[in-house]
Amino acid sequence: MRALTWQGPRDVRVEDVPDPRIEQPTDAIIRVTSTAICGSDLHLYEPLGPFLTKGDVLGHETMGVVEEVGSEVTHIAVGDRVVVPFNISCGHCWMCERGLTAQCETTQVTEHGKGASLFGYTELYGSVPGGQAEYLRVPQAHFGPVKVPEGVADERFLYLSDILPTAWQGVAWTEVDEGDTLAVFGLGPVGQLATRIARHRGLRVIGVDNVPERLAAARAFDIEVLSTDEVDDIPAAIKDLTHGRGADGTLDAVGMEAHGSPVLGAAVKAAGLLPDALAKPLMERAGIDRLAALHGAISAVRRGGTVSVSGVYGGMADPMPMMEMFDKGIALRMGQCHVRRWVDDILPVVADDADVLGLESLATHRLPLEEAPHGYEIFQKKQDGCIKVVLQP
Repeated sequence: MRALTWQGPRDVRVEDVPDPRIEQPTDAIIRVTSTAICGSDLHLYEPLGPFLTKGDVLGHETMGVVEEVGSEVTHIAVGDRVVVPFNISCGHCWMCERGLTAQCETTQVTEHGKGASLFGYTELYGSVPGGQAEYLRVPQAHFGPVKVPEGVADERFLYLSDILPTAWQGVAWTEVDEGDTLAVFGLGPVGQLATRIARHRGLRVIGVDNVPERLAAARAFDIEVLSTDEVDDIPAAIKDLTHGRGADGTLDAVGMEAHGSPVLGAAVKAAGLLPDALAKPLMERAGIDRLAALHGAISAVRRGGTVSVSGVYGGMADPMPMMEMFDKGIALRMGQCHVRRWVDDILPVVADDADVLGLESLATHRLPLEEAPHGYEIFQKKQDGCIKVVLQP
């Protein structure tokens, strides 16, 4: 089959790789109909390269049609249309029973001290081949895949694999009530969906970014926006808009590669280019994240408010403004999304013909799988108005 493979920093290629096959009775094989490039994939494109091996198949936002199932898979059948959550969870361990499916004890990568295995996401998360391919083997398929109806565009359901529940969880964890104010830092795909979810829930929403196309996309959904290219002090501006208090909740939808930290940005890139033997311990023990968005979210939240972090971070010794955090008495929630925990809440909104979250129009670029390298490049460089890329094998 054809699949997108990692070959080195900023070097991904579509190549022939072996077809997947059933390996365990809880496996399924999916023929991929749509797969997307996630902002988290861009971390693999540069800083997390030391934890990848040449030939690794990327991708963790996938949906398609069931081609084959193992003997213990009964809730889906051949021919069913399904979307596949990016974290691989068993559904019955101590963590899964409590809705913490991103920490599944059956698939935890204990060798590296990490949570549940993820599709297409480095040795730290199990080196499981990803879904930017023609076919995908789905472990723990007795629980993971979500059956979706026929006759509706793929993109209405594709984002249930990751970015939609990630945004939903990010908003939920801010614990902001109807009529209160939520500030979302970063208006990439997760940030866009978070602002729309928050508006749908009756919140006042302020979006922060510096990319004109992203700011315009947010405005189209009645979101107030602040551009970091036009406003020198974003937290101060948010306080000015909220009677001097700050937002009731803030959401960091950016993560480790935030703009506004040029020195750290250069350090991250340099670490990614070191030989693996040097880069791995540096990235596992040092503070390698660009923290401008997170620090902004902490400064912009009101006293007693909550900061929710959906953006991926990878450093182990990052400096944090502990005095400010303690003095303001803020709460901090973060982590990989527990996809299956939120699916039942999200499906009625997704299935609504009104498409209130604009799922069918979120993608700015739809490309064949063979053009995936071009998709990665324009997404990473924010070229050609790129906000979201969907690939079709």
